[in-house]
Amino acid sequence: MTTTRRSLLAKGSITAAAAGAALGVPMVARAQQNFSWKMTSAYGKGSPFYMEGPGSATDLAARINAMSNGRLRIQVFGAGELIPALEGFDAVRAGTVEMNHANSYFWTGKTFAAQYFCAVPFGLNFQGINGWLYDGGGQQLWNEVYAPFGLVAMPCGNTGVQMTGWFKKEIRNVNDLKGLKMRIPGLAGRVYAALGVDVKLLPGGEIFPALERGVIDAAEFVGPFQDRKLGLHKAAKYYYTTGWHETATVSELLVNKAAWAKLPKDLQAIVENAAAACNVISEAWCQRTNAEAMEDLVKNQGVIARPLPDEVVRRLHEVTNQVLAEASAKDPLTKKVHDSYMGYKKKYEAWAGYSEGPYHAKILGA
Repeated sequence: MTTTRRSLLAKGSITAAAAGAALGVPMVARAQQNFSWKMTSAYGKGSPFYMEGPGSATDLAARINAMSNGRLRIQVFGAGELIPALEGFDAVRAGTVEMNHANSYFWTGKTFAAQYFCAVPFGLNFQGINGWLYDGGGQQLWNEVYAPFGLVAMPCGNTGVQMTGWFKKEIRNVNDLKGLKMRIPGLAGRVYAALGVDVKLLPGGEIFPALERGVIDAAEFVGPFQDRKLGLHKAAKYYYTTGWHETATVSELLVNKAAWAKLPKDLQAIVENAAAACNVISEAWCQRTNAEAMEDLVKNQGVIARPLPDEVVRRLHEVTNQVLAEASAKDPLTKKVHDSYMGYKKKYEAWAGYSEGPYHAKILGA
């Protein structure tokens, strides 16, 4: 290379660098694209856990904004602000919004397999469902199930084990369930329906007035803190436990697949890691707030908290197995998800028998 050519190249490099400095912005930064997305929710504005507080939809959006340095800004809309509460699946699919924050069991009418990525009755607990989703093939199956709809999804929250629900009257046996009008979503609703329950699917904001006016006789929502916030203890006094229907309820971040593909890899990684953080943080928040709320409900609010009778739990378990077997037999993809979930559950429970089981029996009970 001649001396003249070297000189010209050097001058060109200096000129480019000077241009970048003059603009006050690195050239790489100027090439980065910014994104402005909308995220809807199945829950009303201000709803604890889902819309407000650590690990909520608004917290998730704030984390993504901070981690991306403003390159991905997400505007959050509560239920009814942009679309009705339970139309997030169709809105994201159509590209009306890029994201929705809800629970996948709301979409079992679209595909039964969606149930497994939220909560399966008598299913995995918080540790177990995270193991299956993150390291047992569950996440890959989730996206396989949603691929025909042009969607991708990931966990972004978890309530841990939930309460069975609020009942106006005492439940003594299976016959007491017959004719009962109950708000209950997901697969648990199908199980209750098989035992004669008149199942209702209502958004969170409609539960208390329906229970208070006698439109329904019982209702399930989340747990002590969120339930107390809705005032459910003022409409019913029997608060049953066991958590059979939702042993660990996953919050779903639903994303339009085409929009997702347009995000640079680093922004995709930011969304994934922010969602994973909210998954853990939200469950930790539930442990504290539920413990405090449960103490108040029992000691100060006159709530009668007790487990469902063993006879009722056994019958619910039998019907759950029947419903799952029938559903998985009808659809190859649902069977694939079912077999993966149950296979993981069997191994996890065997290990938990050595670890968690003795801890709860010997140490916590000491």
